[in-house]
Amino acid sequence: MVFKRLLGSIGVGGPAVDTVLAPGAVPPGGSLTGEVRLEGGDAAFDIEHITLEFVARVEAETDDGEHEGEVAFERFTVGGGFRLEPGVRHTVPFAVTVPWETPVTELHGQALGVVLGVRTEIGVAGARDKGDLDLLAVRPLPVQEAILEAFGQLGFGFRSADVEYGHSGGTAQQLPFYQEIELTPPPHHAHAVNEVEVTFIAGPGGMEVLLEADRGSALFGGGHDTLTRHTVTHEEAGYTDWNARVGTWLRQLLEHGSSHAGHGSHSGHASHGLADGAGHGSHHHGGHHHGPGAGTAVAAGAAGLAVGVGAGIVGAEIVDEIGDAFEEEEEDGGEED
Repeated sequence: MVFKRLLGSIGVGGPAVDTVLAPGAVPPGGSLTGEVRLEGGDAAFDIEHITLEFVARVEAETDDGEHEGEVAFERFTVGGGFRLEPGVRHTVPFAVTVPWETPVTELHGQALGVVLGVRTEIGVAGARDKGDLDLLAVRPLPVQEAILEAFGQLGFGFRSADVEYGHSGGTAQQLPFYQEIELTPPPHHAHAVNEVEVTFIAGPGGMEVLLEADRGSALFGGGHDTLTRHTVTHEEAGYTDWNARVGTWLRQLLEHGSSHAGHGSHSGHASHGLADGAGHGSHHHGGHHHGPGAGTAVAAGAAGLAVGVGAGIVGAEIVDEIGDAFEEEEEDGGEED
């Protein structure tokens, strides 16, 4: 067991904490279980609260250009109100609900390059210390996976996935960001579209599916994007002919979609701040950018849209790199014991 000694405002000799998440990926709307393990320090401490904070790495457009930063999007108090004696170990189990709009980090077990984390905050003597952060793996809902597999069956490939700071206008979006999954078209669609961006806005009853065709470098019909919106229920995942349905959506998108300016489909969201590692303040974001996994390959075969071996390796490297960055941010607040 590796504990991370809480430093900062509590001081050397304070309690240590290690949060252990249940193995495996959890779907949006699912239950994330685990336990927070504490070990008493050199003196007794009153543990006022134990809080889990969900954070995401997002891309944002600021006055200085495009930047990557961290956004906290959910908090849960899972324990507290007890005294931790010196050297004593105490375990707090928890089960919390993952927000429905949480981005997907993997597909068919392969990392997409999207990074989420769960940070543990301990309140002691009126001070807060953030002592632990663990990567959070999120798998698609059945209906999300069915739609993505249908794209694969129709010849589309995975290009990248990213999380954009901002709001998808006209949707029921609650979080301060949305995910874009960027797909490359098959050859017979390459003349009409450069890529198709898929955004899921999920909720307990179903979800909105936003499809945007990027025509910027298409051979014909370039110069504008098209956007279509669709609504599905979770129950439809098991009995719908998704190849036919997604095929209909694509025809609507490529032939009859309403014309939009490339930066007009999403608007800035003002209710949450972006913690930018480069030192920039909060900004609103309304554009589109390629995620950190841009250019990775996929195998789109009989099994549907599946991230290929190369993409999985790149995705894992991205997770490690940004996970290390997460840990570096914690160095001022804790160190391994």
